[in-house]
Amino acid sequence: MKLREYNASDAEVITTWIENEYAFRQWSADRYEKYPITANDINQYYDKEKNNYKMYIITAYDESGTVGHFTLRFVDEHKKTVRLGFVIIDNKKRKKGYGKQMVDFAIKYAFDNIGANKISLGVFENNHNAIKCYERCGFQKKKIEIVESYECMGEIWNCIEMEYLKEV
Repeated sequence: MKLREYNASDAEVITTWIENEYAFRQWSADRYEKYPITANDINQYYDKEKNNYKMYIITAYDESGTVGHFTLRFVDEHKKTVRLGFVIIDNKKRKKGYGKQMVDFAIKYAFDNIGANKISLGVFENNHNAIKCYERCGFQKKKIEIVESYECMGEIWNCIEMEYLKEV
């Protein structure tokens, strides 16, 4: 697996990995107003958001083509903490180690290429496979005073905050 900068054409592939609204909301929370989304929706979102802060939009690929996607964005003024988001893997590649490999690459990219020393993420507590993957990659659950919650599909979904600190 290798990483490259996201291309607008990647959105067509990414939309095919979102099987249903439940999976869509686990991936995007409330960042998009409607389901299903189109490739144009993804590209418009990224075009709008990349102007707000420094965002790295990354695609993972191998010899079979595009296999995953994620974003990293700075969340502090000193540009030492990045937020990992929009992590998604081709459904055909799930349960084969691709998710762990891509998150490991994201960690390495954040530390080695953009100079971060901490990576944070939020994951819904009902996304058990993602939580296991992040823990296998070394992310630790972080206790927070106020739990971030979203109304999704008529339910309240709580987020688990996780972080990974660079070893010095």
